[in-house]
Amino acid sequence: MTALDVPVRNIVGDIDKPRGGALAALVRHSVALARRSLIKTIRTPEALIDVTLQPVIFLLLFTYLFGGAIAGGDRHAYLQFLLPGMLAQSLAMGGIALGQNLNADIEKGVFDRFRSLPVARSAPLVGAVAADIVRYLTVCVVMLGFGMIIGFRVETGFLPALAAVALAVGFGLCFCWISVWVGMMVRTPGAVQGTMFLLVFPLSFGSNVFVQTSTLPGWLQAFVHVNPITPLVGTIRGLLIGGPVAHPLWQTLAFMAGLLVVFVPLALRGYARRA
Repeated sequence: MTALDVPVRNIVGDIDKPRGGALAALVRHSVALARRSLIKTIRTPEALIDVTLQPVIFLLLFTYLFGGAIAGGDRHAYLQFLLPGMLAQSLAMGGIALGQNLNADIEKGVFDRFRSLPVARSAPLVGAVAADIVRYLTVCVVMLGFGMIIGFRVETGFLPALAAVALAVGFGLCFCWISVWVGMMVRTPGAVQGTMFLLVFPLSFGSNVFVQTSTLPGWLQAFVHVNPITPLVGTIRGLLIGGPVAHPLWQTLAFMAGLLVVFVPLALRGYARRA
């Protein structure tokens, strides 16, 4: 018996009795499969390194190694500017593991067992994405908690900070469908990681995460303005340390809707061909 056999077997009791309509069945099946994903995470806590230790290292690296040069020696001011951007970057990078895990499950035959169960066709993907909420909440808690330890301060209040976390998690759930799609298209988990890094790194560094957009060359500013990370960072900054929120918020919501409209069908189509 492998470590994955028990979770797959345990979910059968939650999904073998049809109740309600198709939508209710999809929700019920997705919740059961999300529970399976969470069990895997609990049994392998080292899988959370990318949303715990890695963000801390990046925050320390840019604050204390580059912060003095970028901010003219005022590292506290740079930390206030940097942390909201690093939060957005960490959420984008946190979704990479989802595509890797799904790809690995397909290669190991786990999805063959799902096909033998009375579950909605898309439930394994929806359940895996829903379980990723835990990863994104972990990123937010780690970044804000450790940031406050080294000097970051929320300047707007509890409710705006809570709204920033909610928006960040929502964006992560939309953005991770890119990773799901890539996981359905490439052959190995390693290829998922390599492909997603090629996407996430230009989006992270070609944005307003680390420096003000006005300091960048004109041609790069044009890319920054159409980068979905940019308005997300602007909104989180406004909610955490003050500043304009309405305009970048609407841009962020538009990008989130666009990600869902484009990549959810692509991911489901790739899943239908692969699994």
